[in-house]
Parts: sequence; C-alpha cells; structure tokens
Amino acid sequence: MILEEFLSLPETKPSSEYIDGQVIQKHIPQGKHSTIQGELFPKINAVVKVKKMGWAFPELRCTFGVIFIVPDVAVFSWARLPVDENGDIANIFTIAPDWIIEILSPEQSHTKVTKKILHALNHGTQMGWLIYPDERFIAAYPAGKQPLAFEDIYSVLPVPNFCKELHLTVGEIFGCFLVFP
Repeated sequence: MILEEFLSLPETKPSSEYIDGQVIQKHIPQGKHSTIQGELFPKINAVVKVKKMGWAFPELRCTFGVIFIVPDVAVFSWARLPVDENGDIANIFTIAPDWIIEILSPEQSHTKVTKKILHALNHGTQMGWLIYPDERFIAAYPAGKQPLAFEDIYSVLPVPNFCKELHLTVGEIFGCFLVFP
C-alpha cells in the first residue's frame, strides 16, 4: 500500500499510522499512558505556548516523508506552525514536528515506536522522547546525537533549542502517578 491509498481509507478509532508501507493501528491508552499524556502537553504549553515559542498537541496527525503518524504529543516551534490562509492553525500538518514524544504502552512494540521517532529525526525533528511508564525511564533522542537515558527523578530532561526555558525533570513526568503521596 502507498501513502495515498492509506490516506483514502476511512478513519479508525484508535487512529492508524502508516510507516514503512504498513498500516499500524495505535493501541488504546491505559491509565499511566493517559495520565502522562494528559499532564504533559499542558505543562509544555504553559511555557512554550504562552511565550510563543511553540505549541504542543496531543494525538496530532502529521504526514511527512511518506509516513502518516499520530504522536502522543507533537510540539512545533512557533516559527514553523502550519497556518491556513486566515492565519489560523491549519487542520493538516504536512511537516515533521520539532519535538515528538511517545509514551510506550505495555502492548506496543518498542522497535516500532523507536523507528517512528528515528524517522521523524531524519525529517527535521529536533528532539524525540520515548517514555517508559512501567520502568519510569525516559530515552531522549537529540537530532544528530547519541540517545540519552534518564531515570533519576532529579534529572532535568533535554528539550529542543526553541524551548530552552522549559525545565522538566523525570520526577515531574512520573510524579503524576501518585494518588496518595
């Protein structure tokens, strides 16, 4: 199947992605995945959107470089935000996010999620994060550099250059799990 054929298919719930000629349906997020996703993009936007450095989107469809992906969180720098003829945010994003964040669900393939991040990095993404909720581990993939590993709760996570004012730690990412501190 080619990308054009995939794009002509009816929409699925949960969303499907098209990577390496394959259609891959995303998994329905479970508790930890949903909690991180629901907490993370507002934390990012509280800094980067307010200061017009960028904008974080949950589950945004992105088509670029013959793939169609729906990252858990996609962040675009303010300068690269796709807009329509009225200056409003566009409905269709045909560029790679500047920052892609994926949260691994228990039934997801680590390899497939990593390939998605690497593909995005090869198409202009500045930073990728792969969050492992069950291990409380985060792998960061800065463009053009070796991946970095983070598990210490005090570790400050790397972010793309356009949002250097954003400071998030491993503890802040996984601290949202605590129901009874």
